Amino acid sequence: MAEKQIMVKIDHVSKEYRLGAIGGTTLREDLERFHAKIRKKEDPTLKIGQKTPEYGKRFMALKDISFEVEKGEAVGIIGHNGAGKSTLLKLLSRVTAPTKGSIGMNGRVASMLEVGTGFHPELTGRENIYMNGAILGMSRAEIGEKLDQIIAFSECGEFIDTPVKRYSSGMYVKLAFSVAAHLDSEIMIMDEVLAVGDMKFQQKCLGRMGKAANSEEKTILYVSHNMNTIRQLCNRCLVLDHGGLIFDGGVERAIDLYMDTAVKNGSVDIDLKNKRMAHLPPVIKAKMTHVHLVDKQVPVYEFEEKLKFDLSVEAKTNISNLSVRAEIRSADGGSVAAGILQEFTSFFAGRSKILEMELLLRGLVPGKYFVLLVIYNVNEMGTYDDLDAVFPAFTFEIQDSKHALKINWNVNAWGKIRLDDLKCVGERDDS
Repeated sequence: MAEKQIMVKIDHVSKEYRLGAIGGTTLREDLERFHAKIRKKEDPTLKIGQKTPEYGKRFMALKDISFEVEKGEAVGIIGHNGAGKSTLLKLLSRVTAPTKGSIGMNGRVASMLEVGTGFHPELTGRENIYMNGAILGMSRAEIGEKLDQIIAFSECGEFIDTPVKRYSSGMYVKLAFSVAAHLDSEIMIMDEVLAVGDMKFQQKCLGRMGKAANSEEKTILYVSHNMNTIRQLCNRCLVLDHGGLIFDGGVERAIDLYMDTAVKNGSVDIDLKNKRMAHLPPVIKAKMTHVHLVDKQVPVYEFEEKLKFDLSVEAKTNISNLSVRAEIRSADGGSVAAGILQEFTSFFAGRSKILEMELLLRGLVPGKYFVLLVIYNVNEMGTYDDLDAVFPAFTFEIQDSKHALKINWNVNAWGKIRLDDLKCVGERDDS
């Protein structure tokens, strides 16, 4: 029997951040804060809704985490927003160091924490491939051998000699993933990298990652809120909750536990200030700060009841055409239905509004649901830019006590939406 080879070892790792303190910000932010102070201007580094810096406060992002990953394993890492997933991957990628504990890595690491991480906007796609490869420790000759494969997989061949600052977010993720997947690294670290790509490319990426784990025996650590991709790729799963590791084992059991935790953490009043999906641009133009479910002590609704919620939004810049999208998703992360605000609203910089929202829950069968909230605007090209997105923003449950069916609804076979009852409008003999 072959001896097991440990590729990643996390030994009692904790990570503490000092909020607002030196060491918690960059030198540039410290200088910007000092310059604003002597000019008696508002602190430009404050978060939306924050009045004063949080000096002296400490936050434990990870608490005494320990686990090992063997060669060829594809391990999913799941948990609600703020559970510590991205912090863990940053520690593994050497972006930051742990406060306590030790991390051991056996091999070269290909890390992709954000869309286009490490890309220089002024360089072309081809030049960025060579630069990323060099960062990962590859020689120019090694990169050149796989260059054609990388370009072909990325589907960006027509634009490969164009500066990447002109790429769409989808092109960014295609090229960045292709580089990380094809270079000779023993460990691949991925954080929500498929959130921007189209469905066809997502399946292509999952197939490539599955091949890397199975036939090439690469080790994969993959963070996602999409439970379908976790099921498809991973053979083991970790569940994080408030910085702690609460489960390490089978994928289905992990997903069930994650969903139960998400419902438990949900409430009728939810703070969204520190929740933001990873694929969004770093510059915050507007932020959802709070959501309140109206007229509900417990988020349970009847069949075809209206879901009413107040959404608080604060703008950093002037915005003339902001709108809202609410997507209802099932327990596995798949989209079930969506509602889009038809009217646009405007904001002045530094001002906030409470948007009183209503969504008719028509046709949803009994069960638990998770809501993705997105605020977006229309740019000068006529396309949509997501300004902020949170998933899950809140959870709710449908019960059907008033219109109970005479038969039990088969969710797996018939889906999550129940159309208006099928009716027989007449009968006749077939002769």
